[in-house]
Amino acid sequence: MNFKSENLLNDILSRRDDLIDLTQKLIKIPTLNPPGNNYLKICEYLKIRMEKSGFTSKLIRAYDTPGDSDKFPRWNLVCFREGGLQGKTVHFNGHTDVVETGKGWTVDPFEGKCIDGLVYGRGACDMKGGIASSIIAVESFISLFPNYPGKIEFSFTADEETGGYGGVAYLANKGYFSPSKVNSVIIPEPLNKDRICLGHRGVWWAEIETFGRIAHGSMPFLGDSAIRHMGAVLREFEEKLYPKLQTIKTKMPVVPDGAKTSTMNINSIHGGEVEQEEDFSGYPAAVVADSCKIIIDRRFLIEESINNVKKDIKGLLDNLETSREGFKYKISDLHEVIPTMADKNSHLVSELSNSIKEIIGVQPDYVISPGTYDQKHIERIGKLKNCVAYGPGILDLAHQPDEYISVDDMLDSAKVMAISLGGLLK
Repeated sequence: MNFKSENLLNDILSRRDDLIDLTQKLIKIPTLNPPGNNYLKICEYLKIRMEKSGFTSKLIRAYDTPGDSDKFPRWNLVCFREGGLQGKTVHFNGHTDVVETGKGWTVDPFEGKCIDGLVYGRGACDMKGGIASSIIAVESFISLFPNYPGKIEFSFTADEETGGYGGVAYLANKGYFSPSKVNSVIIPEPLNKDRICLGHRGVWWAEIETFGRIAHGSMPFLGDSAIRHMGAVLREFEEKLYPKLQTIKTKMPVVPDGAKTSTMNINSIHGGEVEQEEDFSGYPAAVVADSCKIIIDRRFLIEESINNVKKDIKGLLDNLETSREGFKYKISDLHEVIPTMADKNSHLVSELSNSIKEIIGVQPDYVISPGTYDQKHIERIGKLKNCVAYGPGILDLAHQPDEYISVDDMLDSAKVMAISLGGLLK
């Protein structure tokens, strides 16, 4: 079968208005996570759309996953379409959830307004524009080649923004990304249309708690402040850990450059009694804090082991326990993901690379994401390594006010995905 790219490219261009309309309709469904609003609504909308193109679809609720409840059920949609000939299976995955809007918007974040070739709205870039581009790419492809070889699949999944456990992780545990069933997975995350993202850094989230002894705030010498103990922890981080992290470099092509070193963020800190917000106009409790907690977000590189990452933190805490009077602590694991990097010489990467050179006229950059995305579950649980992120949008715009995506970038990415399909399915 000869998959002529010229016909495909013209057909995709003819779908420009449909692409804009689809992106706008997805943005107008406010799938905020947390708490996980409107997952069923967006899945039902996509189900109708995909079935019109001949896909068989299945709604799947991720029961008993984090956040799943009758009020906020974690709904996912999986769609399949067989071609007429023997071939391989290509799977497109996109997350439907978006983060909170935040302040600073100059447009309605859920209107999906198109201004001067840019579609604005929460999720426009991350990643409803990517979902729309992949759908248009496939609809164009199958309209011209209805009897293509192999199978095309889609999954529209929940909760990527909070770890993906109610979405891709759940489907991976059910076998939907098994290498015996799927050959290639493309996740149209916003990594720029001339980049192929091979993977991501690792992450370890943990809670550290220091302990003290409660006493009257006017007589702190009778107590022992957990907050001061936590201050000692933070000082150890500043003086010993952060300088060490700056020396750990990677050969992974991580973007931006600052993420080529190991990093750690203090996500939050909480200590002492909660202030009374209503009855006492915000007055604090006059006591010494007997507990203080921080959440750490440690991002690490493929050259590091998760065991050594944890050992570095625990070593500093153990040293304080022996050197600082009254120091006691507890550390609890919250979340961990091992770094991943697909083979840039794989068939999947090669097809996408050739398509980018044909459509955009540049040699693509091969990059690694500073943060994780759902590729982690496809590789770790699904055991499928042939997975990359490729899609339209500028990563720096994700989660920002006035988030937008370029219509031209969506069209170019749709062209790349569509002409890549022919080679990937054969």
